This record gives sequence, structure tokens and C-alpha cells, in this order.
Amino acid sequence: MDQEDPGFSAVGEVAGDRVTVRVSGEVDMATADAMFRAATPGRVRAATLDLRAVTFFDSAAIHTLVRLADHYPGALKVFPSDRVRRVLDISGLGHQPWVSADQG
Repeated sequence: MDQEDPGFSAVGEVAGDRVTVRVSGEVDMATADAMFRAATPGRVRAATLDLRAVTFFDSAAIHTLVRLADHYPGALKVFPSDRVRRVLDISGLGHQPWVSADQG
């Protein structure tokens, strides 16, 4: 089993029916599931992902965002770092309604 990057962190905070997850470090095959788990605690209906401190974002991370968009239809908001935005733009997901155009 892959070990998580020691610089990776995904900390969720629930307020009402929304979870806000602040993610830092590298989101990849070893850490994407931890980001998903942090963003899907029980009894929430919406999620905000703050990815502004993410330094690396691969295809496993993209897949996780798509899973979260399916999990929270119309109720996901993502604040990407410049690197994450570039990956999302290249993958064709940069203009999804859940990708914030501003920096939060």
C-alpha cells in the first residue's frame, strides 16, 4: 500500500450541512482517497475544497474531484491553486461550475 506524503494534509470542518476541506501538499494516487474521505463525512450535503495550498495534482486527484462533483451535485465549490487550475484547464475541467474563478 502506498504511503501518504508527509507534506499532505486534508482537514475538514463541518458547519451546518457543509464541509470545508483545506488541502495542502501533493494530491496523487497515494493521497486522493484521504482527500475524498475528508470531504465526505456523514450528514453533509455540500462541500468546499480549498486547494490553494496544493503543490501537485495528478489524474487520481482529478478523478477524486469528479467523484466529489457526482457526490455533491450542484453543491461543490473548489478553490484551486494556480497549479491545480492549470491541470484542470488542460484536462478540460477548468470551466466546470464547481471550479471557482476567484481566489476565495
